[in-house]
Amino acid sequence: MGKSEIIVTIILFNLFFILFLLGIIVFIKQYKQKKKEHENKLFLQQKEHEQELLTTQLEIQTQTMQYIGREIHDNIGQKLTLASLYTQQLAYENKAPNITENIENISTIINDSLGELRQLSKSLTDNNIEQNSLVDLIKQECKKISELKKCEVHFSCQESIDIPSYQSKSILLRITQEFIQNSIKHSKCKNITVTLEKRRNYIQLTLKDDGIGFDISQQSNGIGLLNMKKRSEMIDGTYTLESKENNGTKLIIQIPFSK
Repeated sequence: MGKSEIIVTIILFNLFFILFLLGIIVFIKQYKQKKKEHENKLFLQQKEHEQELLTTQLEIQTQTMQYIGREIHDNIGQKLTLASLYTQQLAYENKAPNITENIENISTIINDSLGELRQLSKSLTDNNIEQNSLVDLIKQECKKISELKKCEVHFSCQESIDIPSYQSKSILLRITQEFIQNSIKHSKCKNITVTLEKRRNYIQLTLKDDGIGFDISQQSNGIGLLNMKKRSEMIDGTYTLESKENNGTKLIIQIPFSK
């Protein structure tokens, strides 16, 4: 074999070797890309499954609440109404002053219970969340808490904000309720501020109190905090909690417009 043939053979060998290496590199890249696409597909399927589960849970919860509301109104309410009528009849027929007074007291208690049951039944059966905007729902909640005189709840928002999703409205309302209840119970606050605003591509809910605050590192696993965090994640929201001892607590929830 001549020198030129050896050189040609070496060159061809090197070319085949380089092509072989390039083939391996291309194969590895394609494998990684397909693996990534498969993982993304699995992730999206998991998210869709979680959303379907959440929707089902909310539907079951709503149906259960409506059932309980109807049972309170139709069953317990009717029995208490009948008991009230009986006591009123006894009070009318009885001439002994002391006994009549006791019967009237019982009748008053029954009527007060009926009023509370009707209010509870109405709150369970009325589709308040679906029928009202998020702005109105939070405004109602803040007004209700302020009327209890335990602390002042201040609400500010942009009236143009509209979230059609029942799921998102329900979760943001529950987070607001949870934060307010936690602040009233634990923070010794005098003021709670609730702000709802529209940013470039997301909606932000900011909840803040002027209470005693706490060390986040010591309280990050509290049930109330975990509930709020888990709920925000259900609608692809970001959850940011800030608090320092003697410096109040602030919670920011951000959700994309699509939610």
